[in-house]
Amino acid sequence: MKQVPLNDLHVNLGAKMVPFAGYNMPVRYSSDIEEHMTVRNGVGVFDVSHMGEFTLKGPDALDLIQRVTSNDASKLIDGQAQYSCLPNETGGIVDDLIVYKIKDNDYLLVVNASNIDKDWNWISRFNTKGVDMKNISSDICLFAVQGPKAVATLQKLTAADLSAIKYYHFAIGDFSGVKDVVMSNTGYTGAGGFEIYVDKAHAEKIWKAIFEAGKEFDIKPIGLGARDTLRLEMGFCLYGNDIDDSTSPIEGGLGWITKFTKEFTNSAAIKNQKEAGVKRKLVGFKMIDKGIPRHDYQIKDASGAVIGKVTSGTQSPMLSIGIGLGYVTTENSSVGSEIFIDVRGRALKAVVSKLPLIA
Repeated sequence: MKQVPLNDLHVNLGAKMVPFAGYNMPVRYSSDIEEHMTVRNGVGVFDVSHMGEFTLKGPDALDLIQRVTSNDASKLIDGQAQYSCLPNETGGIVDDLIVYKIKDNDYLLVVNASNIDKDWNWISRFNTKGVDMKNISSDICLFAVQGPKAVATLQKLTAADLSAIKYYHFAIGDFSGVKDVVMSNTGYTGAGGFEIYVDKAHAEKIWKAIFEAGKEFDIKPIGLGARDTLRLEMGFCLYGNDIDDSTSPIEGGLGWITKFTKEFTNSAAIKNQKEAGVKRKLVGFKMIDKGIPRHDYQIKDASGAVIGKVTSGTQSPMLSIGIGLGYVTTENSSVGSEIFIDVRGRALKAVVSKLPLIA
């Protein structure tokens, strides 16, 4: 079991630690609901240093990224980030990721912790033109500072004008006296905020500075439990649950990051799939009947026929009802469609809902 650099700090804060993606990670410090509402209403900090980071440099870096990712990275300007995925050769997804353009010929890829080795090996397979690739995952700490008070907290620590950094853009500069810190207007909560990438040598200093700056806003550390409920309220995919090696970007609702202005892995087949249509789609839903949907629960139609399964489910702290994501047959995927979740043998009514589920 791997540990993030600040593992002992989290233990001393009273975090409940659990295995996640091969790491010992804090799942909660107080309660999932309290931490969830802290992020929705104030500011909280996630230590997500288990995530993977690769640098790609050289004149053919963009060419390699274009060949392995579904989105069009040629559209990126310096200081811009892009959500994308790595399609495999059989119609599924190797991983989803974020591509950061530092400058021409200089990119940062951020991948899921559970897929670091898998993604490295996959991208390396296509590195036929000598792109300088480095896996810096073990050197970087990542803190996601999220919530409506995040910018006010972080602005105390940098001269960079954070309010001027648009969504999915970033700046690199001094942060709490540390140079070359990446400050990225991204996150996995829908509550606003920044993700701070820093060398692990400075991680504890940065963590403590953030908490000192956020003291007036009652800043709190947040665990993976609330991270999951926050992302699910937004309808954000979790790799391994909602998308995986067997789900296509089109089925998974990721057509918007799948650009056919270029060729990439399996692009012809995925384009054909988009034009012909798919038999199943990933949808968000809200429970009408009282009950909590869970991963792998069957989804049925009114006649009791199985039409799909739940990929992620929880009780929404914001809505106080069960919510989830799941794959259903295309004819049952329209917003407003009535579906039924099999919760321990009981068919509980739900409705296909527009994302985000808390909008």
